[in-house]
Amino acid sequence: MFAGIEDTVLVARVLSSQDARAYGELVRRHQSRVRNFLRKLSGDMALADDLAQDSFMRAWDKLGTYSGKGTYVSWLMKIAYTTFLQSRRQSKRYAAVIEQAGHTADAEARTVTVDSDELPDLGKLLAVLNDEERAIMVMSYACGLSHREIGDVTGSPVGTVKSILHRGKEKIRTHFEIEDRQHG
Repeated sequence: MFAGIEDTVLVARVLSSQDARAYGELVRRHQSRVRNFLRKLSGDMALADDLAQDSFMRAWDKLGTYSGKGTYVSWLMKIAYTTFLQSRRQSKRYAAVIEQAGHTADAEARTVTVDSDELPDLGKLLAVLNDEERAIMVMSYACGLSHREIGDVTGSPVGTVKSILHRGKEKIRTHFEIEDRQHG
């Protein structure tokens, strides 16, 4: 029914007539990308699924703020990224409260060692990056967003996005002793 119809046209249909089927098509088109992005950021499939659902509900509520400037998917990824960051802040506040109460919050180790010549899986590679580097790497390589779209999502200039991508790749290469095929 919606084959060949661009996202912006679907957005217009939703806004003009609260067309839930058109919004359902937007969700269908982008739910895997959003869910996978959030899974790679959070490392927790159940949490990522909850965050994806929250992201689409927020997108429905905020659809009127989509100006058509930039792609719909970059606008949607910004909502997903913001949802993730809010979740992280809430969980950090919760952990601080638990710690103050005399309990120790369980924290996952972020360092990974490689015992063989095989390349570690993506999760292990991403584990050596900070949250910002991981998010930008995932947006670029897993979600296929352009530098400009990533800048739109994160609110960063394109040059900053490129620098963070470069820094993230260097961290991974250094940590796992991976040679740069272009320069090595």
